[in-house]
Amino acid sequence: MEKFLPDLSARFAQLLPALAGKKIAVVGHARPDGDCIGSLIALARVLRALGNDVICINPDAVPRRMQFLVGDVLFVRPDAVPAGEYTSIYADCADQDRAGDNARARFPHPIACIDHHISNDGFAEHNFVDVTSAATCEILAAFFLDNQWPIDAATAQALFVGIMTDTGQFRFNSTTRRTFMLAAELVARGAHPADAGAEIYERESTGKLQLVQYFLSSLQRECGGRICIGVLPAGVFEKTGTTGEDTEGLVDYARSIDGVDIGVLIEERPNAIKASLRSKDPRFRVDQVAGIFGGGGHACAAGLNLKNATLAEFRAKLITALEAQLARVS
Repeated sequence: MEKFLPDLSARFAQLLPALAGKKIAVVGHARPDGDCIGSLIALARVLRALGNDVICINPDAVPRRMQFLVGDVLFVRPDAVPAGEYTSIYADCADQDRAGDNARARFPHPIACIDHHISNDGFAEHNFVDVTSAATCEILAAFFLDNQWPIDAATAQALFVGIMTDTGQFRFNSTTRRTFMLAAELVARGAHPADAGAEIYERESTGKLQLVQYFLSSLQRECGGRICIGVLPAGVFEKTGTTGEDTEGLVDYARSIDGVDIGVLIEERPNAIKASLRSKDPRFRVDQVAGIFGGGGHACAAGLNLKNATLAEFRAKLITALEAQLARVS
């Protein structure tokens, strides 16, 4: 079989002796998406099959639509694990801050990080970062297949969900021939695309649809229509009976408008702002714009969190930064 990431896969295999006999904590980021949850579950299952005692660490609960993947994999919050008891591997985290303060305090020196974000700063002892991969689950699928490690149906489904969600159902420009080849191998090993699609995309709540209404009604275009910004005001989650996980996919409505190059979702929180940026073209490097505000991510998808920020002040600064980015590219 063709090797998918031969050099990186070989390097990861060389790490296994250092993990032998150790308890492993696989750490993911706050507000986990499909790629994060899929990565944690798949890595935990394979390391467990190879003889390790493994748990998954996440600062937030597994989203409702991802719970069908969990099975017998143990997820715990960072503060439930005594410091120093587990060797940590971070997955789908561009930096340690994404996993939250508690995770960073308990796992300050990770032995490895597996990630595909272009803004990854290489914070682990061993960093396995491939920015050409559409998802961290794509990297892990390559590792497991290249090294001929066990992939059962549950692991294949977790990896498939991560790839499917981070590629926007295989339509984002990060999707490559390798992405499809790996997805095909996962289907051959028991992944069910129809089941994954039904669980992830066909279980919306009434509150989520109300949240969509709030977001769509707030859309405004800037910079000659090339930027589209939508806002979720403070208190909207309480009004609709939703949570932060229900914002998944909202920003894509702003980006999808004809003539828009960059879509933005701004969430107004008590004494804080959260923003998601999406572009149609990697040339616009929204990760660099997010980086101005302490965030990061991908060339076409990035995010940021600001404490003690007001909506009006942040919105003005963000528009200025986005306009400057568009001018540099155009």
